[in-house]
Amino acid sequence: MAVPCGVCGREYDVALFAFGRTIHCTCGARVGVEPRRRRAGEPGRAPRLAADAMLGRLARWLRLLGFDVFWQAAIDDAELVRRAIEQERVLLTRDRGLAEAFRVSDLLVLRAEQPEAQLREVCAALDLERHFRPFTRCSLCNRQLVEVSPDSLNGEVPERILREQSHFRRCTGCGRVYWRGSHTDRLLERVARALERPGGPARR
Repeated sequence: MAVPCGVCGREYDVALFAFGRTIHCTCGARVGVEPRRRRAGEPGRAPRLAADAMLGRLARWLRLLGFDVFWQAAIDDAELVRRAIEQERVLLTRDRGLAEAFRVSDLLVLRAEQPEAQLREVCAALDLERHFRPFTRCSLCNRQLVEVSPDSLNGEVPERILREQSHFRRCTGCGRVYWRGSHTDRLLERVARALERPGGPARR
């Protein structure tokens, strides 16, 4: 199967465009295969997300709100796009070059630089608020949290915390222990403030 350039008509092997990759034709035009539009995930369920390397703080916030977010500090664009497509994730990026180099469905190009504003953009575009499940997923490794008994945590958390708190959760991946304290209340307050003003990203 051949893919023609929309400007000069020169044809290219479709294998060149795996995972939405585009190329520059000899005439200078960008050539690619238009993706089949779809909505990632199942109807009524929270979308799974993938974030580029520039969105580490946003990824952490979204994980703390209960969302499954793939993020790695060092990953090239091709691998990130491949994972997003194969795992049916909405791809979040601030890199307009990535959006030009790859034609994929479920891609959000965020305009904002600050995590609060980025969160507002994503929530507006994907209607995320109805899927909030705060503190059910690890912010570090993205795995789910499970309830654990305070008696099983001797030596893992300060004695003062064990006396003050009665509910604890452990990450099923890295083993990190979480509990609700003043830091969690501050996070929820920041999320509430971030969502007070409307906003939306450029969407493809």
